[in-house]
Amino acid sequence: MTRQYLFSGFGGQGILFAGKFLAYKGLTEEKQVSWLPSYGPEMRGGTASCSVIVSDEAVGSPIVSNPDVLVAMNLPSLDRYESSVVPGGTIFMDSTLIERQVKRDDVDVVAIPATALASENGFPTLANMILIGAILEKFGENGAEGVEKALGKVISAKHADMLEVNKKAMQLGAGFVK
Repeated sequence: MTRQYLFSGFGGQGILFAGKFLAYKGLTEEKQVSWLPSYGPEMRGGTASCSVIVSDEAVGSPIVSNPDVLVAMNLPSLDRYESSVVPGGTIFMDSTLIERQVKRDDVDVVAIPATALASENGFPTLANMILIGAILEKFGENGAEGVEKALGKVISAKHADMLEVNKKAMQLGAGFVK
């Protein structure tokens, strides 16, 4: 099994954090992984993206040109990458910030108002983790042990108080997947 992810949005939306979480989750499950961040010079407010590959076999290249999974957290990201998703792939999008529908009919679409949900629930910076929760639920990869280990890797000891809040955000996202 190999799954290629492309996360994209504005800097400051937690794009790199979300990708790093998935990469660490793969590592804790003894998978082969690749995590390749990319961001514009503006950082916050500029474009940010990251490619993640999780595989049972060695990863030959960290470049994801045609993702199985696109996570678009803003309209420019959907506009730019929608056409690159493989037929039969999945697009997860933040419908708070993306008002248009996906134009393709050969991909699965999971639209979640992640930014609004995050704000309404008191964790306005965790729209990214709401989408991660949806991804894990969609692909049946939300085992508590792997999630706990991965969160332990990406959340520093200084921010240990954010562990439960991140889990709550992920549970919210999981609830949106049928």
